[in-house]
Amino acid sequence: MATIAVAGFHHETNTFAPSKATYDDFVSGGGWPPLTRGAAAVQVVEGINLGLAGFVTAARAAGHRLAPLVWANATPSAHVTRDAYERIAAALIEELARAGKIDAVYLDLHGAMVTEHLDDGEGEILARVRTLVGPRMPIVASLDYHANVTPAMIANADGLVGYRTYPHIDMAETGARAAALLDRILRKGDAPAKAFRQLGFLIPLTAQCTMIEPSVRLFSELAALERDSGVTLTFAGGFPAADIADCGPSVFGYGFDQGRVLAAVEALARAVAGSEGAFLAEFLPPDEAVRRAMALGAPGGPPVVLADTQDNPGAGGNGDTVGVLEAMLRQKADGVVGLLIDPASAKRAHEAGVGAELDFALGSISGLAGHEPCKGRFRVARLGDGNFTGSGPFYSGSKMRLGPMAALTRDKVTVVVASKKVQAADQEMFRCVGIEPAKQRIMALKSSVHFRAHFQPIAREILVVAAPGPMPADPAVLPWTKLRRGVRLRPNGPAFAG
Repeated sequence: MATIAVAGFHHETNTFAPSKATYDDFVSGGGWPPLTRGAAAVQVVEGINLGLAGFVTAARAAGHRLAPLVWANATPSAHVTRDAYERIAAALIEELARAGKIDAVYLDLHGAMVTEHLDDGEGEILARVRTLVGPRMPIVASLDYHANVTPAMIANADGLVGYRTYPHIDMAETGARAAALLDRILRKGDAPAKAFRQLGFLIPLTAQCTMIEPSVRLFSELAALERDSGVTLTFAGGFPAADIADCGPSVFGYGFDQGRVLAAVEALARAVAGSEGAFLAEFLPPDEAVRRAMALGAPGGPPVVLADTQDNPGAGGNGDTVGVLEAMLRQKADGVVGLLIDPASAKRAHEAGVGAELDFALGSISGLAGHEPCKGRFRVARLGDGNFTGSGPFYSGSKMRLGPMAALTRDKVTVVVASKKVQAADQEMFRCVGIEPAKQRIMALKSSVHFRAHFQPIAREILVVAAPGPMPADPAVLPWTKLRRGVRLRPNGPAFAG
C-alpha cells in the first residue's frame, strides 16, 4: 500500500478571450465543484465525471491511501490572473509539504492553462511539485484532450494520461487509467521510459470531436497500438486558441521498454499526421443555419441542434453574444436559444414575475467591439433558481448553481437566460425552466462539441454555426504572436511565419 498525494487544478485558457479568470472564479467553480482545500478536496468531486474522482476510486480499490491537497477549477476564459494562480499553487504546495510521508503524487490537470505571468501553467506546477518531492518520487497527472502539452510537462512528470473522448465523457475513466499507470510505476520501483512528439498543425475545436472521423479511426488505432505494445499512449488534440509556442496537438507514451515506447509513439504520430486533411470543418453563417434548421425540423421535435461555437463558454467565450438569437428572431423561427449569460436581465425578469412583458436589452455584456444587445419586448415565460444536477454524460452528477434563470419568449423564439457562465451541454439546463429539449424544433446551444454527449441522441441533425464571437472556429484568423514557427494554422493551411 502506498500513500498518494492527490490534487486537481484546472483551467483551459483562451488567450484571445475577453475576460480573465480571477481567484473568485475558482471559488465559484463554474459547472464543477468550487475551490476546496484539504480532506474535502476529494469529497467534493465524489460521484462526478472528473479525473480526480476516477483516480480516487481506482487507487482506493488498489489498496492505496490518499492524502488530499486541493481541488480548483474555473470556467474557461482568458488568462488566469497571477493572484489566482499563485494563491492556489501556494495552497497546493503548502498542503503537500505538510502531508507527511508520501510515496507518490497524482495531479488532475487540464494542460492548457496560461496565466498572466506564465505561458505554461501546468509545466510550472509540476516543476514546483518536483522540486519539493525530489527527482525519484513518481508524479503522474491526467490531462484534458485539449491539452497543449509542453516539454516541461513531459520532463517534470513520470506519466501523463489524456482523455480519449470529446465530448469528455471519460474524465473519471482517465483518472482510473492514470491510477493504473501509477500503480505499475510503484510496483516496478522505477520511472518508465517516455516519448513525445508535437504535430505541425492546429485542429479546429469542432473537428476534434471523437464521435466523428478521423478521430473515431485514430482512437481505434491508438487502442490497437497500446494493446500490442503495452505502452500507455495519449493523443491530445490541443486547444487551438492559446498564443504560446507549444500550442497544438501532440502524441506521447510511457512504458518499460524504450524501443517499444518510441515505436508506438512514432506510429501514432504518423497516423495523426496522415489524417491532417480529414480534420477540416464546415461552419455556417447564422441566417443560413437557421434557414436549414427550419426546413429540416418539425414542430414537436426531434430538434435540429445549432452549435453556436464561436461564443462557447467552454472555450473562453462569455456566452453573451446574440447573433444566433437575432437570426432566429429575424426569420421567425420556432425554437430555443441558450444559455445566454446575462445576470442583470435574469434579475429583472425575476423582479417582474412570470407573465410580465418587458423591453429587454439582452446579452452583449462583455464589451466586445461591434457587439450590441438584442433589444425588444419579451414575455417572461418561466423562472428558475438555477440549482439542479447534471444528468448527461459530460456533466453527470455535477451540482449546478447558475443563479437566477429565466425563459423569455418573443414570437416563437425562447431564450434561456442564466446568471453564471457555463456552456450549454446538459438538458437539465433547459428542463429547470420547464423546457423539454427533445420536443423543440430547433435547439441553439452555446457549445462547440460537449453538447453532443447529451443532445446528439435526441437531435434530428446538428449544424455548426459561425456567428460573431470571441472564439473563432477557424484558428487561422487569430492574431498569433508566440506560436512556434512553421505550425500550420489550420489543417493543410498557412504556416505561422513568426
